[in-house]
Amino acid sequence: MEKNVFVYALSTCVHCNNTKKFLQEKGIDFDHLDVDKLDGQERDKAVQEVKKYNPKLSFPTLVIDGEKVVVGLQKEKILEACGK
Repeated sequence: MEKNVFVYALSTCVHCNNTKKFLQEKGIDFDHLDVDKLDGQERDKAVQEVKKYNPKLSFPTLVIDGEKVVVGLQKEKILEACGK
């Protein structure tokens, strides 16, 4: 069963870009949001969402099926959380 994967990222973050590339290489569908490209209330809302899953507010923060959270490019944890 396909997992719902969402990546909170920064457009200038090397680890974020490598994480998105890794997901693509593994054939894992995902949606993402580059938090640094948002302004005002949109950015504030996104920051609060990330903090809910990752209080340290570090990037990338991956949320799988709205419950499993992987912070950073931890390939094994990402694959495990995505059922690969």
